[in-house]
Amino acid sequence: MNKLRFGIFMPPFNSPPTQNATTSLQRDIETLQLMDRLGYDEAWIGEHHSAGTEIIADPLTFIAHAGAVTRNIKLGTGVVSLPYHNPLWVADQAILVDHLLRGRLMLGVGPGSLPTDAEMIGLEPAQLRPALGEDLEVLLRLLHTDERVSHRTDRYNLVDARTQLAPYTDPCFEIAVAATVSPAGPILAGTHGLGLLSLGATTREGFDVLAHHWNVVEAEANRHGRTTDRSRWRLVGPMHIAETKKQAIEDVRYGFDQFCDYTQRTLALPTFRAEGDTFEERVAWINETGLGVIGTPDEAITQIQRLVDQSNGGFGCYMMMQHDWANWEATQRHYELFARHVMPAFQPSQRRLLAAESWARGRHGELDAKNGAAIQAWSDKYHAERKAEEAGAG
Repeated sequence: MNKLRFGIFMPPFNSPPTQNATTSLQRDIETLQLMDRLGYDEAWIGEHHSAGTEIIADPLTFIAHAGAVTRNIKLGTGVVSLPYHNPLWVADQAILVDHLLRGRLMLGVGPGSLPTDAEMIGLEPAQLRPALGEDLEVLLRLLHTDERVSHRTDRYNLVDARTQLAPYTDPCFEIAVAATVSPAGPILAGTHGLGLLSLGATTREGFDVLAHHWNVVEAEANRHGRTTDRSRWRLVGPMHIAETKKQAIEDVRYGFDQFCDYTQRTLALPTFRAEGDTFEERVAWINETGLGVIGTPDEAITQIQRLVDQSNGGFGCYMMMQHDWANWEATQRHYELFARHVMPAFQPSQRRLLAAESWARGRHGELDAKNGAAIQAWSDKYHAERKAEEAGAG
Protein backbone atom coordinates (compact mmCIF):
# COMPACT_ATOMS: atom_id res chain seq x y z
CA MET A 1 0.00 0.00 0.00
CA ASN A 2 1.23 3.53 -0.75
CA LYS A 3 0.09 5.01 2.56
CA LEU A 4 -0.66 2.89 5.59
CA ARG A 5 -3.38 4.21 7.87
CA PHE A 6 -3.19 3.98 11.66
CA GLY A 7 -5.71 3.78 14.43
CA ILE A 8 -6.89 2.10 17.58
CA PHE A 9 -9.11 -0.84 18.47
CA MET A 10 -10.84 0.03 21.76
CA PRO A 11 -12.87 -2.80 23.37
CA PRO A 12 -12.08 -0.97 25.83
CA PHE A 13 -9.77 -2.84 28.21
CA ASN A 14 -10.35 -0.65 31.28
CA SER A 15 -8.73 -2.95 33.84
CA PRO A 16 -8.86 -3.55 36.72
CA PRO A 17 -12.63 -3.24 37.36
CA THR A 18 -11.92 -1.46 40.66
CA GLN A 19 -11.40 1.73 38.61
CA ASN A 20 -14.05 4.45 38.56
CA ALA A 21 -16.13 3.48 35.52
CA THR A 22 -17.22 7.06 34.82
CA THR A 23 -13.67 8.39 34.69
CA SER A 24 -12.57 5.35 32.67
CA LEU A 25 -15.13 6.20 30.01
CA GLN A 26 -14.04 9.84 30.09
CA ARG A 27 -10.44 8.72 29.58
CA ASP A 28 -11.57 6.65 26.59
CA ILE A 29 -13.11 9.78 25.09
CA GLU A 30 -9.95 11.77 25.81
CA THR A 31 -7.91 9.04 24.12
CA LEU A 32 -9.93 9.56 20.94
CA GLN A 33 -9.54 13.33 21.19
CA LEU A 34 -5.77 12.93 21.59
CA MET A 35 -5.59 10.63 18.58
CA ASP A 36 -7.66 13.07 16.56
CA ARG A 37 -5.20 15.88 17.36
CA LEU A 38 -2.20 13.66 16.56
CA GLY A 39 -3.52 12.74 13.12
CA TYR A 40 -4.59 9.12 13.58
CA ASP A 41 -6.99 7.96 10.89
CA GLU A 42 -9.59 5.83 12.65
CA ALA A 43 -10.80 4.22 15.88
CA TRP A 44 -13.05 1.21 16.40
CA ILE A 45 -15.07 0.80 19.60
CA GLY A 46 -16.44 -2.48 20.93
CA GLU A 47 -19.70 -3.77 22.42
CA HIS A 48 -19.64 -5.81 25.63
CA HIS A 49 -22.09 -6.43 28.45
CA SER A 50 -20.32 -8.53 31.08
CA ALA A 51 -17.01 -9.48 32.77
CA GLY A 52 -16.35 -6.06 34.32
CA THR A 53 -13.51 -4.70 32.15
CA GLU A 54 -14.86 -3.98 28.64
CA ILE A 55 -17.49 -1.48 29.69
CA ILE A 56 -19.01 0.10 26.56
CA ALA A 57 -22.43 -1.50 26.09
CA ASP A 58 -23.42 0.42 22.96
CA PRO A 59 -20.63 1.56 20.62
CA LEU A 60 -23.00 3.60 18.44
CA THR A 61 -24.08 5.73 21.40
CA PHE A 62 -20.45 6.16 22.43
CA ILE A 63 -19.43 7.05 18.86
CA ALA A 64 -22.22 9.64 18.57
CA HIS A 65 -20.80 11.40 21.63
CA ALA A 66 -17.17 11.00 20.53
CA GLY A 67 -18.03 12.38 17.12
CA ALA A 68 -19.21 15.61 18.69
CA VAL A 69 -15.87 16.21 20.43
CA THR A 70 -13.53 15.19 17.57
CA ARG A 71 -13.04 16.67 14.12
CA ASN A 72 -11.38 14.35 11.63
CA ILE A 73 -10.86 10.83 12.96
CA LYS A 74 -13.22 8.20 11.55
CA LEU A 75 -15.09 6.14 14.14
CA GLY A 76 -16.25 2.55 13.75
CA THR A 77 -18.07 -0.07 15.78
CA GLY A 78 -15.53 -2.70 16.68
CA VAL A 79 -17.86 -4.47 16.70
CA VAL A 80 -21.64 -4.56 16.96
CA SER A 81 -22.41 -8.13 18.07
CA LEU A 82 -25.02 -8.57 15.38
CA PRO A 83 -26.71 -11.79 16.63
CA TYR A 84 -27.67 -9.94 19.84
CA HIS A 85 -29.81 -7.41 17.96
CA ASN A 86 -32.62 -6.91 15.52
CA PRO A 87 -30.89 -5.97 12.22
CA LEU A 88 -33.51 -3.32 11.51
CA TRP A 89 -32.61 -1.36 14.61
CA VAL A 90 -28.87 -1.76 13.93
CA ALA A 91 -29.39 -0.35 10.43
CA ASP A 92 -31.60 2.50 11.67
CA GLN A 93 -29.25 3.50 14.50
CA ALA A 94 -26.15 3.31 12.30
CA ILE A 95 -27.77 5.53 9.69
CA LEU A 96 -28.66 8.06 12.37
CA VAL A 97 -25.05 8.18 13.64
CA ASP A 98 -23.79 8.43 10.04
CA HIS A 99 -25.83 11.62 9.68
CA LEU A 100 -24.67 13.00 13.04
CA LEU A 101 -21.00 12.38 12.12
CA ARG A 102 -21.42 13.63 8.53
CA GLY A 103 -19.89 10.53 7.04
CA ARG A 104 -17.22 9.61 9.61
CA LEU A 105 -18.97 6.40 10.70
CA MET A 106 -17.75 2.87 9.91
CA LEU A 107 -19.79 -0.19 10.91
CA GLY A 108 -17.97 -3.30 12.09
CA VAL A 109 -19.98 -6.43 12.85
CA GLY A 110 -19.14 -9.74 14.46
CA PRO A 111 -20.65 -12.69 16.30
CA GLY A 112 -19.85 -11.42 19.81
CA SER A 113 -16.69 -12.34 21.70
CA LEU A 114 -17.86 -12.76 25.30
CA PRO A 115 -19.85 -15.97 25.91
CA THR A 116 -21.07 -14.40 29.14
CA ASP A 117 -22.87 -11.77 27.03
CA ALA A 118 -24.56 -14.40 24.89
CA GLU A 119 -25.50 -16.53 27.88
CA MET A 120 -27.50 -13.70 29.43
CA ILE A 121 -29.80 -13.59 26.39
CA GLY A 122 -30.06 -17.35 25.99
CA LEU A 123 -27.64 -17.82 23.07
CA GLU A 124 -25.02 -20.54 22.85
CA PRO A 125 -21.58 -19.87 21.31
CA ALA A 126 -22.32 -22.42 18.59
CA GLN A 127 -25.29 -20.35 17.42
CA LEU A 128 -23.44 -17.08 16.97
CA ARG A 129 -21.45 -17.51 13.74
CA PRO A 130 -24.33 -19.01 11.74
CA ALA A 131 -26.55 -16.23 13.10
CA LEU A 132 -24.02 -13.60 12.03
CA GLY A 133 -24.06 -14.88 8.45
CA GLU A 134 -27.86 -14.82 8.34
CA ASP A 135 -28.24 -11.45 10.04
CA LEU A 136 -25.54 -9.79 7.93
CA GLU A 137 -27.45 -10.58 4.74
CA VAL A 138 -30.57 -9.00 6.24
CA LEU A 139 -28.64 -5.95 7.44
CA LEU A 140 -27.09 -5.36 4.02
CA ARG A 141 -30.48 -5.53 2.33
CA LEU A 142 -31.79 -2.91 4.76
CA LEU A 143 -28.80 -0.62 4.19
CA HIS A 144 -28.18 -1.05 0.48
CA THR A 145 -31.65 -1.35 -1.05
CA ASP A 146 -35.02 0.38 -0.92
CA GLU A 147 -36.90 -2.89 -0.79
CA ARG A 148 -39.03 -3.88 2.17
CA VAL A 149 -37.54 -6.82 4.00
CA SER A 150 -39.43 -9.70 5.60
CA HIS A 151 -37.40 -12.28 7.48
CA ARG A 152 -38.14 -14.51 10.46
CA THR A 153 -35.70 -16.23 12.81
CA ASP A 154 -36.08 -17.59 16.33
CA ARG A 155 -34.62 -14.25 17.52
CA TYR A 156 -36.68 -11.68 15.57
CA ASN A 157 -39.38 -11.29 12.94
CA LEU A 158 -39.21 -8.56 10.29
CA VAL A 159 -42.40 -7.76 8.38
CA ASP A 160 -42.06 -5.36 5.43
CA ALA A 161 -39.19 -3.67 7.27
CA ARG A 162 -37.40 -0.64 5.86
CA THR A 163 -35.37 2.21 7.33
CA GLN A 164 -36.98 5.62 6.95
CA LEU A 165 -33.63 7.36 6.41
CA ALA A 166 -31.04 6.61 3.76
CA PRO A 167 -27.38 6.75 4.88
CA TYR A 168 -25.68 10.14 4.83
CA THR A 169 -22.68 8.48 3.13
CA ASP A 170 -23.50 7.69 -0.50
CA PRO A 171 -24.16 4.91 -1.21
CA CYS A 172 -23.37 3.66 2.32
CA PHE A 173 -20.74 3.89 5.05
CA GLU A 174 -18.00 1.26 5.11
CA ILE A 175 -18.92 -2.08 6.65
CA ALA A 176 -16.35 -4.58 7.95
CA VAL A 177 -16.46 -8.06 9.45
CA ALA A 178 -14.37 -9.16 12.42
CA ALA A 179 -12.07 -12.20 12.14
CA THR A 180 -9.69 -13.97 14.51
CA VAL A 181 -8.02 -17.14 13.23
CA SER A 182 -10.84 -19.02 11.51
CA PRO A 183 -11.87 -18.34 7.89
CA ALA A 184 -15.44 -17.42 8.92
CA GLY A 185 -14.85 -13.66 8.85
CA PRO A 186 -12.87 -13.64 5.58
CA ILE A 187 -15.59 -15.76 3.93
CA LEU A 188 -18.30 -13.25 4.87
CA ALA A 189 -16.13 -10.26 3.91
CA GLY A 190 -15.42 -11.72 0.48
CA THR A 191 -18.96 -12.96 -0.11
CA HIS A 192 -20.40 -9.48 0.44
CA GLY A 193 -17.44 -7.34 -0.68
CA LEU A 194 -16.84 -5.91 2.80
CA GLY A 195 -13.80 -4.88 4.83
CA LEU A 196 -11.99 -7.23 7.22
CA LEU A 197 -10.93 -6.58 10.82
CA SER A 198 -8.22 -9.13 11.66
CA LEU A 199 -8.33 -9.06 15.46
CA GLY A 200 -5.98 -12.02 15.96
CA ALA A 201 -3.47 -11.06 13.30
CA THR A 202 -0.46 -11.08 15.61
CA THR A 203 -1.23 -14.23 17.59
CA ARG A 204 0.76 -17.34 16.68
CA GLU A 205 -2.22 -18.81 14.86
CA GLY A 206 -3.25 -15.52 13.28
CA PHE A 207 0.23 -14.70 12.01
CA ASP A 208 0.50 -18.14 10.41
CA VAL A 209 -2.75 -17.64 8.44
CA LEU A 210 -2.38 -13.90 7.78
CA ALA A 211 -1.82 -14.03 4.03
CA HIS A 212 -4.29 -16.92 3.74
CA HIS A 213 -7.05 -14.76 5.24
CA TRP A 214 -6.87 -12.26 2.42
CA ASN A 215 -6.62 -15.06 -0.13
CA VAL A 216 -9.95 -16.31 1.21
CA VAL A 217 -11.46 -12.82 0.94
CA GLU A 218 -10.37 -12.47 -2.68
CA ALA A 219 -11.46 -15.98 -3.63
CA GLU A 220 -14.94 -15.50 -2.15
CA ALA A 221 -15.26 -12.04 -3.71
CA ASN A 222 -14.44 -13.48 -7.13
CA ARG A 223 -16.86 -16.33 -6.60
CA HIS A 224 -19.72 -13.96 -5.79
CA GLY A 225 -18.89 -11.23 -8.28
CA ARG A 226 -17.81 -8.73 -5.61
CA THR A 227 -14.97 -6.25 -5.55
CA THR A 228 -12.63 -5.69 -2.62
CA ASP A 229 -9.19 -4.28 -2.02
CA ARG A 230 -6.49 -4.46 0.62
CA SER A 231 -7.09 -0.88 1.79
CA ARG A 232 -10.15 -2.25 3.63
CA TRP A 233 -8.09 -4.83 5.53
CA ARG A 234 -7.21 -3.82 9.08
CA LEU A 235 -4.83 -5.62 11.45
CA VAL A 236 -4.89 -5.28 15.24
CA GLY A 237 -1.97 -5.78 17.63
CA PRO A 238 -0.92 -4.74 21.16
CA MET A 239 1.85 -2.23 21.80
CA HIS A 240 3.29 0.14 24.37
CA ILE A 241 6.33 2.20 23.43
CA ALA A 242 8.60 4.66 25.23
CA GLU A 243 11.95 6.33 24.54
CA THR A 244 13.76 3.20 25.73
CA LYS A 245 12.78 -0.43 26.11
CA LYS A 246 13.63 -0.27 29.80
CA GLN A 247 11.24 2.66 30.25
CA ALA A 248 8.46 0.92 28.32
CA ILE A 249 8.71 -2.18 30.52
CA GLU A 250 8.74 -0.02 33.63
CA ASP A 251 5.67 1.85 32.36
CA VAL A 252 3.56 -1.30 32.01
CA ARG A 253 4.19 -2.44 35.57
CA TYR A 254 1.26 -0.14 36.27
CA GLY A 255 -1.47 -2.38 34.81
CA PHE A 256 -0.11 -5.16 32.62
CA ASP A 257 -0.52 -7.93 35.19
CA GLN A 258 -4.18 -7.01 35.75
CA PHE A 259 -4.78 -7.13 31.99
CA CYS A 260 -3.12 -10.55 31.70
CA ASP A 261 -5.09 -11.86 34.66
CA TYR A 262 -8.31 -10.74 32.94
CA THR A 263 -7.48 -12.71 29.79
CA GLN A 264 -6.50 -15.80 31.81
CA ARG A 265 -9.26 -15.99 34.43
CA THR A 266 -12.22 -13.87 33.33
CA LEU A 267 -12.31 -13.49 29.55
CA ALA A 268 -13.49 -16.83 28.16
CA LEU A 269 -11.79 -16.30 24.80
CA PRO A 270 -9.23 -19.02 24.00
CA THR A 271 -7.88 -17.17 20.95
CA PHE A 272 -6.52 -14.34 23.11
CA ARG A 273 -5.09 -15.46 26.43
CA ALA A 274 -1.93 -14.25 28.13
CA GLU A 275 0.88 -16.71 28.82
CA GLY A 276 2.93 -16.79 32.02
CA ASP A 277 2.39 -16.24 35.73
CA THR A 278 5.04 -13.61 36.49
CA PHE A 279 5.40 -10.11 35.11
CA GLU A 280 8.59 -11.09 33.26
CA GLU A 281 6.98 -14.17 31.68
CA ARG A 282 4.03 -12.10 30.53
CA VAL A 283 6.24 -9.41 28.99
CA ALA A 284 8.01 -12.22 27.12
CA TRP A 285 4.59 -13.38 25.86
CA ILE A 286 4.27 -10.02 24.10
CA ASN A 287 7.85 -9.43 23.00
CA GLU A 288 9.23 -12.89 22.27
CA THR A 289 6.25 -14.47 20.48
CA GLY A 290 5.80 -11.68 17.94
CA LEU A 291 2.41 -10.79 19.41
CA GLY A 292 3.32 -7.16 19.90
CA VAL A 293 5.84 -4.69 21.30
CA ILE A 294 6.69 -3.38 24.72
CA GLY A 295 9.68 -1.37 23.65
CA THR A 296 10.79 1.47 21.37
CA PRO A 297 9.47 3.18 18.24
CA ASP A 298 12.08 1.33 16.16
CA GLU A 299 10.78 -2.00 17.46
CA ALA A 300 7.24 -0.92 16.59
CA ILE A 301 8.35 -0.14 13.04
CA THR A 302 9.99 -3.57 12.76
CA GLN A 303 6.82 -5.28 13.99
CA ILE A 304 4.56 -3.50 11.51
CA GLN A 305 6.96 -4.16 8.62
CA ARG A 306 6.93 -7.82 9.61
CA LEU A 307 3.14 -7.83 9.28
CA VAL A 308 3.32 -6.05 5.93
CA ASP A 309 5.73 -8.71 4.66
CA GLN A 310 3.70 -11.62 6.05
CA SER A 311 0.47 -10.28 4.54
CA ASN A 312 1.92 -10.91 1.08
CA GLY A 313 0.77 -7.67 -0.49
CA GLY A 314 0.05 -5.24 2.32
CA PHE A 315 -3.02 -4.05 4.17
CA GLY A 316 -4.78 -0.74 4.70
CA CYS A 317 -4.58 0.04 8.41
CA TYR A 318 -2.69 -1.03 11.50
CA MET A 319 -4.64 -0.60 14.73
CA MET A 320 -3.15 -0.68 18.19
CA MET A 321 -5.21 -2.50 20.77
CA GLN A 322 -6.28 -0.08 23.51
CA HIS A 323 -5.39 -1.02 27.09
CA ASP A 324 -4.54 0.39 30.50
CA TRP A 325 -1.10 -1.22 30.77
CA ALA A 326 0.51 2.13 31.67
CA ASN A 327 -0.72 5.14 33.60
CA TRP A 328 -2.45 7.94 31.73
CA GLU A 329 0.66 10.10 31.32
CA ALA A 330 2.76 7.26 29.89
CA THR A 331 -0.13 6.17 27.67
CA GLN A 332 -0.42 9.64 26.17
CA ARG A 333 3.34 9.67 25.57
CA HIS A 334 3.04 6.28 23.86
CA TYR A 335 0.47 7.62 21.38
CA GLU A 336 2.55 10.74 20.75
CA LEU A 337 5.76 8.76 20.11
CA PHE A 338 3.91 6.41 17.78
CA ALA A 339 2.45 9.32 15.79
CA ARG A 340 5.79 11.18 15.59
CA HIS A 341 8.18 8.31 14.88
CA VAL A 342 6.30 5.18 13.75
CA MET A 343 3.48 6.37 11.48
CA PRO A 344 5.76 8.41 9.17
CA ALA A 345 7.86 5.33 8.37
CA PHE A 346 4.92 3.95 6.37
CA GLN A 347 3.71 7.14 4.70
CA PRO A 348 4.85 9.03 1.58
CA SER A 349 5.72 12.27 3.38
CA GLN A 350 8.69 10.71 5.16
CA ARG A 351 10.03 9.26 1.90
CA ARG A 352 9.89 12.70 0.30
CA LEU A 353 11.44 14.39 3.32
CA LEU A 354 14.31 11.91 3.38
CA ALA A 355 14.76 12.28 -0.37
CA ALA A 356 14.84 16.05 0.02
CA GLU A 357 17.41 15.75 2.80
CA SER A 358 19.54 13.33 0.79
CA TRP A 359 19.48 15.61 -2.28
CA ALA A 360 20.45 18.62 -0.17
CA ARG A 361 23.27 16.70 1.53
CA GLY A 362 24.58 15.61 -1.86
CA ARG A 363 24.75 19.22 -3.07
CA HIS A 364 25.86 20.64 0.29
CA GLY A 365 29.55 21.21 -0.39
CA GLU A 366 29.09 22.74 -3.82
CA LEU A 367 26.12 24.94 -2.94
CA ASP A 368 27.57 25.94 0.43
CA ALA A 369 30.64 27.29 -1.35
CA LYS A 370 28.57 29.06 -4.01
CA ASN A 371 26.22 30.57 -1.44
CA GLY A 372 29.12 31.71 0.75
CA ALA A 373 30.85 33.27 -2.25
CA ALA A 374 27.63 35.05 -3.29
CA ILE A 375 27.11 36.45 0.19
CA GLN A 376 30.72 37.60 0.38
CA ALA A 377 30.52 39.19 -3.08
CA TRP A 378 27.51 41.27 -2.10
CA SER A 379 29.19 42.25 1.15
CA ASP A 380 32.36 43.25 -0.74
CA LYS A 381 30.28 45.19 -3.28
CA TYR A 382 28.49 47.07 -0.54
CA HIS A 383 31.70 48.07 1.19
CA ALA A 384 33.32 49.06 -2.12
CA GLU A 385 30.37 51.31 -2.99
CA ARG A 386 30.44 52.96 0.43
CA LYS A 387 34.19 53.64 0.10
CA ALA A 388 33.64 55.12 -3.36
CA GLU A 389 30.89 57.40 -2.01
CA GLU A 390 33.10 58.52 0.86
CA ALA A 391 35.99 59.24 -1.52
CA GLY A 392 33.70 61.25 -3.81
CA ALA A 393 32.31 63.25 -0.90
CA GLY A 394 35.86 64.08 0.26
